Amino acid sequence: MLPLNDTEKNRYSFFPIVTVLLIVTNCFIYYIEPYIVDSYWGYYMKFGATPILIRETVGGGVISNVTAMFLHGGLFHLIGNMLPLWVFGRRVEDACGPLRYLAFYLFAGTWANILFVVVLSDSPIPGIGASGAIFGLMGAYLLLYPGGRIRTLVFVNILPIWPRIRAIWVVLYFFGIQIIPAVEVLLGYADYRINYWAHLGGFFSAVFVLLFLRPEAYARYLSEVPV
Repeated sequence: MLPLNDTEKNRYSFFPIVTVLLIVTNCFIYYIEPYIVDSYWGYYMKFGATPILIRETVGGGVISNVTAMFLHGGLFHLIGNMLPLWVFGRRVEDACGPLRYLAFYLFAGTWANILFVVVLSDSPIPGIGASGAIFGLMGAYLLLYPGGRIRTLVFVNILPIWPRIRAIWVVLYFFGIQIIPAVEVLLGYADYRINYWAHLGGFFSAVFVLLFLRPEAYARYLSEVPV
């Protein structure tokens, strides 16, 4: 299942400027990495969210929490994050407004890294990528647009189709497939290349999106009318 786009129009704004700028920034940083990095592992240790370094107050600290959100370990990692950032971020930005949206994005990414560091505090493996913040956007989208529909690529008998699936099923699917691997990592039954705990932390941060809404959107939410 691959979400392709949200099918509804924005209510308050025409163009999702911050979402586009976040995508451009992530792509630009990924593009220049080969020209500025001598050692990828040292680079990710320094600028990623590395639990053991953060616990021992070594490294970038708060700065690495932010920089980690803009690092990606490969092209598929980058694309796998930028596509849902566009799909879910556009309408969350519409409901929040550009500056509040950016604040929520960074807030969700921060909570994602906090949970990752707390749960796996002895890990020397740096957490990188925008996925924690994006899971926050997915949770926020579900909270704000429970009746929304997502154009989704799925395969039936090897043939691709593009149905409009209710957001609740798309978001809960991606949330659900994090749980068992996260528990296995916590119990030491499995190593990890995917930061499941950051995904869960970002998702649960979505409950705070109400603090970042435009006044009009917040009033509509309280009135139980579509945001």
